[in-house]
Amino acid sequence: MHQVAGPQVDVHVHSLASGHAYSTIEEIARAAAARGLAGVAITDHGPALPGGPHFYHFMALRFVPEELFGVRLLRGVEANILDEGRLDLAAEVLERLDIVLAGFHEGCGYQGDSRRQNTATLLRVMENPQVDIISHPGNPQFPLDYAAVVAQAGRTGVALEINSSSFSLSRRNSAPNCLEIVRLCARQGVAVAVGSDAHIAQGVGQFDDALQALEQCGLPPELVVNCTLASTRAFLGRNGRMLR
Repeated sequence: MHQVAGPQVDVHVHSLASGHAYSTIEEIARAAAARGLAGVAITDHGPALPGGPHFYHFMALRFVPEELFGVRLLRGVEANILDEGRLDLAAEVLERLDIVLAGFHEGCGYQGDSRRQNTATLLRVMENPQVDIISHPGNPQFPLDYAAVVAQAGRTGVALEINSSSFSLSRRNSAPNCLEIVRLCARQGVAVAVGSDAHIAQGVGQFDDALQALEQCGLPPELVVNCTLASTRAFLGRNGRMLR
């Protein structure tokens, strides 16, 4: 059984700007530094989520410093998937960001109502070269053909998130789906990303449940794209997205 070390970068964290999270970017960076992280991604929800920030928020992320308290800040988004695989931020906004997550969320206008339709939509999203990570694909509210999704991840280089919050705090009954995804990724050598999905600073870098799943399923550390800051940079640079 492989022992997976805790990632040095948390690629999925929400700030006050998401409308239902409770910490500032400064508080998040302080918490990341206290946990010994090398980097943290600020990935607030896209504007289609009720209470989410206007697209100006993402244009203005250029004012956020690259580093605080010795922690590299990645300026990003958790975009909402819409019908036909569209996202709720325009391409010209996404290209300005360091990291782009995309995921299904309720109440954002997506009309898919079947496993087949959800899968077809997600496969199309994964063809978008601006998408780096699919957030919480184990969400049972949006059932998927996981074999098809993992195969598409292998083809496109998009990482599938193993969302630690999904095992305890969010999206009830996600655990069996997450474990199936990890098993398929381990078997096929497909990359994953580990995220806390923290909505408060105290949750930054809390990966224990996700890491237990990776170890249980024998997924090797080299398949975790955010294992180190260097591996995160290399992963994000696969399609020309270079951290400033």
